Amino acid sequence: MIQGVKTAIYPSILVCFAALSVSAAEPSAKFFENGQVNVFRALEKPHVKGKAHEHKVNRVMIYLQAGSQRFEYQDGRKPGNFDWKAGDVKWSAADGMHSPEVTTDVPFNIVEVELKQPGMGKKAETAQDVLKVDPKHYKLEFENDQVRVLRVKVGPHESIPMHEHVRNRVSVALTDQNVRSTDSQGKVETVLHKAGEASWGTSKTHKEENLNDKPLEIIIVEIKG
Repeated sequence: MIQGVKTAIYPSILVCFAALSVSAAEPSAKFFENGQVNVFRALEKPHVKGKAHEHKVNRVMIYLQAGSQRFEYQDGRKPGNFDWKAGDVKWSAADGMHSPEVTTDVPFNIVEVELKQPGMGKKAETAQDVLKVDPKHYKLEFENDQVRVLRVKVGPHESIPMHEHVRNRVSVALTDQNVRSTDSQGKVETVLHKAGEASWGTSKTHKEENLNDKPLEIIIVEIKG
């Protein structure tokens, strides 16, 4: 162990093959906010019609439990019905006035990543980019001029080789996380997160090991700001 092991809240890059461990919905909560993003957990209650509102910025939506919603719009569009699975991640563009309602009988949570800045549209791929270094564990969910969104799945006690994160990023744990992270300078950290938590990370080069006896799954939202 180099320079000791420090327990840290640090966005890791790991994810699971099994059922998600986020089961029951929790109250709404704000995780953090900075110059690039506002990240919070929203509780969507069943059969409660929300007040009409609008979203002035684009968002990435991570659904922690399954559910269905109906949206009514005030600009003449027909109502829309949408179904979500636990672990789904979707792009949500800025939108006009609308009223949502959960049409299923169980509440669910959405982790919302509001994007404060316009995207640069640039690719930040290097020789150690995660998709090049470890395509077994890292998969691209989608990419546009504001974000690159990755889903990472790592089995029990599996490792991820040394790789580089060029951009700032939001990581949302879909399962409990217990990871040993070793950076390019040999510094070791133990990364702990509960399923459903979100965390902020900056540029970093490191390798990782899943210390759990269960697989892990995380959604990573890289910010192209």
